[in-house]
Amino acid sequence: MPALKKIALTITSAALLSTFVISPASAVDKDTPGKQPKPPAGMSRVGGELLGRTGTQVKLGAGAPVLPKDLTGRSWIVADAENGQVLAAHNPHWRLPPASTLKMLFADTVMPGLQPKTRTYTVQDEDLADVGEGSSLVGVKEHLSYTVEDLWLGVFLRSGNDAVHVLSSMYGGIPKAVADMQAHAEELQALDTKVVSPDGYDAPDQVSSAYDLTLFARSGLQKADFREYCSTAEADFPGAKKKGGKRESFKIQNTNRLLTGAGVAPYKGIAGVKNGYTTHAGNTFTGVAERNGKVLLVTVMNPSSEKPHAVYKEAADLLDWGFDASGKVTPVGELVPPRSAATGTGTGSGKGPAASHGKGEGRNGPSHTTETAAADGGSGGGGVGIALGIAGGVLVLLAGGVFLVNRRWPLPDLVRRLPRR
Repeated sequence: MPALKKIALTITSAALLSTFVISPASAVDKDTPGKQPKPPAGMSRVGGELLGRTGTQVKLGAGAPVLPKDLTGRSWIVADAENGQVLAAHNPHWRLPPASTLKMLFADTVMPGLQPKTRTYTVQDEDLADVGEGSSLVGVKEHLSYTVEDLWLGVFLRSGNDAVHVLSSMYGGIPKAVADMQAHAEELQALDTKVVSPDGYDAPDQVSSAYDLTLFARSGLQKADFREYCSTAEADFPGAKKKGGKRESFKIQNTNRLLTGAGVAPYKGIAGVKNGYTTHAGNTFTGVAERNGKVLLVTVMNPSSEKPHAVYKEAADLLDWGFDASGKVTPVGELVPPRSAATGTGTGSGKGPAASHGKGEGRNGPSHTTETAAADGGSGGGGVGIALGIAGGVLVLLAGGVFLVNRRWPLPDLVRRLPRR
């Protein structure tokens, strides 16, 4: 890994950091048959003026490759995970339903408060009472015990809404989880995001953006447990108890196809982070990958292509472009640091969510959409073993916490796949 270059943080002006209000209805209007919805005329400019414009934003320099053809995502972004530079973007602040990619914010918010990961919890009936109909499930059962680690694997690998609800109960309940997620999103300056359900299940007014989802991934990846779970391709999950007290287990596979190679070619250097699907959101995906010491983040939301697994293929094409274009394009914006990194106040992302304020929102009634987590096709082989040490970084000291920026994460190459257990 090459020596880390110190890159000064650019602090976005106060005007750009203020909340930019856009009617969520503009993001979730019903599609007209044969016609794609258009992004709103005015979008947030957090991260740079160009990021608030509609359409594709890129500044190609000498020798830079052109962007991939046939990109159909309503919104996408390619950014350097370490220095935060946005290499290219397309409607990155369009507020759209996020589906299970919102689980990245859930994990980044709740994970620090649920330690150690060996902590055990016995599931109660009420913990699973409000799981949405048609939700993706890992197979959590009432009256059985699970470790925190088991449940997080259920969240990241199978996108289990049942595991999210149990973790929320352990955390203090869904209203608290939702309120803290919203507060943490605001701390991260993810101002396009409105949290209604902790699992990303479609709910009225629940929206995020490609820009915000990328912020969530970047913040979450600074946590060793988050990195470990999101890069795990396959694991054992506790099942029913046999007579005599012996616990069965069953295999679960990550639904991130670029990680497992299920139906698409595995992406070399991929290390997570989260995919999602609902009928409102379409397919959504945020991924992180490393090549030759460069770490990139990409988010794609709701591609219109009818090609199988289009969200993964478009994400892979954008990652390929980003690695080829790095150093040959002028950034069109930046991934902003948390508020507390900019102001020197607050708890900071490195220590979990900012203090909760206001009342959280619970479920807003049942959704008619379906969250799917099927990972059909070939398995692509076991899990991914990753080194969790930190090669270096630049510390921004906060009042009560630390946020690490320009950090190198030792991400895995899929050639080194090892069984997790």
